[in-house]
Amino acid sequence: MAKLLISSIESFDTPELEPYRTLRQVDEHEQAGIFVATNAKVVQRLLASRFGVISVLLTKEWFAAIESALRSRVEDEIIVYIGDKVLLEKITGYHVHQGALAVGKILAQPNIDTLLASSSRPLLVAAVEGIASAENLGAIVRSCAAFGAHFLIVGETCVSPFQRRSVSGSMGSIFEMPIVRSENLLATISRLRAHGVRCLATDLSPDAKKLSAVDLCGDVCFVFGAEGPGLSDAVISACDEIVEIPMPSHMNSLNVAAAAAVFLYEAVRQRE
Repeated sequence: MAKLLISSIESFDTPELEPYRTLRQVDEHEQAGIFVATNAKVVQRLLASRFGVISVLLTKEWFAAIESALRSRVEDEIIVYIGDKVLLEKITGYHVHQGALAVGKILAQPNIDTLLASSSRPLLVAAVEGIASAENLGAIVRSCAAFGAHFLIVGETCVSPFQRRSVSGSMGSIFEMPIVRSENLLATISRLRAHGVRCLATDLSPDAKKLSAVDLCGDVCFVFGAEGPGLSDAVISACDEIVEIPMPSHMNSLNVAAAAAVFLYEAVRQRE
């Protein structure tokens, strides 16, 4: 049971509030091994997860609502800052819709070989290259969780999945979805294929197969690229096949997060 160190704040200059004042300094937060959850639903899911909680920044109303969840945490102590909504907005520098924020600890990255060995079969995996939008990456995490993907591989050219907007976009599903940060996506794809995982590049191409015509009942990994440039030629070449969603000729793409949901759903549908 966590001891709550409750502090009423009247000034946004308090040094301890630095993580909340520096929400846009993502690299610094990652180097410190922390992230910030910035809406009430995500904070509640953080409290229900195995991720560590360092502190929370709340209005009085939200403290009353989640006090029991805070006290039931496994940490020895959690710092609780309480202030009015106007002050919270001065601290964070943007409009706080609900009055609940939290600083959590980024867990150690899972090992891909361990995930491959411990996951049930057939495998359903997603990988992403070149995703620059934190909101899109968060939505992909959410789709992976919704459709039961075993894990998500985030390539070296992607935004951090622990950016504030990515965490919010995932609606807290990042706390349950194993994330592998790959330093070399090509090597990771090669490793997957060596373990018998069929890697499917999702790309519009004359060589692409229609999604519904592809057998997805075995171990598969869908590889997604950014909406503009798509997947690099090197990543496409590293995959087993190219797959696309059939669309009318005047349409040439979907939002990558929407496309990910379609591909993942089709795999689930075929396995029912």
